Amino acid sequence: MAGEAPVAVIDIGSNSVRLVVYEAVTRAPVPLFNEKALCGLGRDVLSTGRLAEDAVQRAFSALRRFRGLCDAMGVGQVYALATAAARDARNGPDFIAACEAICGTPIEILSGRREAELAAYGIISGVYAPDGVVGDLGGGSLELVDVRGDDVGAGITLPIGGLALQDRSAKSLNKADKIVREAMRDAAVLPAMAGRTFYAVGGTWRALARLHMFQRGYPLHVMHGYRLPAKEVVDFTRIVHRAESEALAHIEAVSNARRPLLAYGALVLENVVKAGRPAEVVISALGVREGLLYGLLDADQRAADPLIVAAQEFNILRSRSPRHCEELADWTGGFFASSPVLEEDREDMRLRQAACLLSDNAWRAHPDYRGEQSLNVIAHAALVGIDHPGRAFLALAVYYRHMGLGEDEYAPRLLELVSSGMLDRARILGAAMRVAYLLSAAMPGILPRAPLAVEDGTLRLTVPADLASLVNERVHSRLRQLARLIGREPAVTFA
Repeated sequence: MAGEAPVAVIDIGSNSVRLVVYEAVTRAPVPLFNEKALCGLGRDVLSTGRLAEDAVQRAFSALRRFRGLCDAMGVGQVYALATAAARDARNGPDFIAACEAICGTPIEILSGRREAELAAYGIISGVYAPDGVVGDLGGGSLELVDVRGDDVGAGITLPIGGLALQDRSAKSLNKADKIVREAMRDAAVLPAMAGRTFYAVGGTWRALARLHMFQRGYPLHVMHGYRLPAKEVVDFTRIVHRAESEALAHIEAVSNARRPLLAYGALVLENVVKAGRPAEVVISALGVREGLLYGLLDADQRAADPLIVAAQEFNILRSRSPRHCEELADWTGGFFASSPVLEEDREDMRLRQAACLLSDNAWRAHPDYRGEQSLNVIAHAALVGIDHPGRAFLALAVYYRHMGLGEDEYAPRLLELVSSGMLDRARILGAAMRVAYLLSAAMPGILPRAPLAVEDGTLRLTVPADLASLVNERVHSRLRQLARLIGREPAVTFA
């Protein structure tokens, strides 16, 4: 995207040190580059009070590379954060001073409450209308904070991150279980979770979710927005933390670096769910880093819908005519609003708008592969503010736009993620797009002059006389196909 220079966030955590370079500070930031080094800074801090020298040297090495990468990528602004390990260690101040010298920027040492706040902002940044409790599990601590829409409660921090538990329990899971239960006993935020959603943030919990996906044979390999029923979480995490470490070593879904802490992460998640009794757990790929960027936005930018912003940027980058896709969103909006049978709620409207903005992303591909390419690109795109059924809806609607309504060859697994009602809407929207693209050739200025609407039981396309030559038998055929889907008779009127 044209405009601002890239922005980078360096996150010095208790387990990993990470650099993420984003395209810009926007409502839907897209990573240009993402790299982590598992340094283990939080290892033994609780028992020794100090950051281990080997971990410190690994962190310094990673930061020197990160600084060089930022220079090579033309990063305009570097933000740096440090969490529990640097906050709690006696040699933390000296370590941070050395890190600042390497990075060439001040480092904010996050308090537990500030870390919880940024994690909450990360959820607000990436989840549409969140309602629940955010839990950010790092190597040193677990932050918990209540979120309702864009309202953030007072966060708390508990010293039960994976490395901290490993240290305090002397690598005994039985002792770790007691430590976790004791830490959660007075966590006032947990009762507020009952019947709502627990938003799980952090690499260890994402690794757990990846393992769960692997076990289920889940059709979509996107971590953000992955949902698990609470009871299923309890059963699954119990299996994981009771499994022999050798059994996990043979599962390729989890990286070697994550496996030692997987059991501790499972133990914490099991206890959170049992104590808080949420209805479901949702995995978030966005957390403190994205929360920091969200905090830099003004009020108008924060109020924007992240899914629509991401789709608009995609539209600018990938469509033949971005304005045509915007007109398509309005044109289909008029069509859906014209019939009570097609009535939309707020979620339906935003998904339809996003699908229209994404509808021309594969035009440079060979015609035989545009449907397949659209399906894969949209289903796996860096979109936020959307769950997995929503992703499947977007991908299917655009797939049907290219491939026709009787073609499901490349889509059978995604069909598992949508309800019958969502599938019907995806087919109807895809069929409407087929009419629109054939009529307009993806060029702006035509659809606003040729409205489509249900009138007195008839599906009517009204075309001005000077555009009458654009209507041929193929347009009539596609209009008839759409009319059959909604149980109406088709008609074309030349005005």
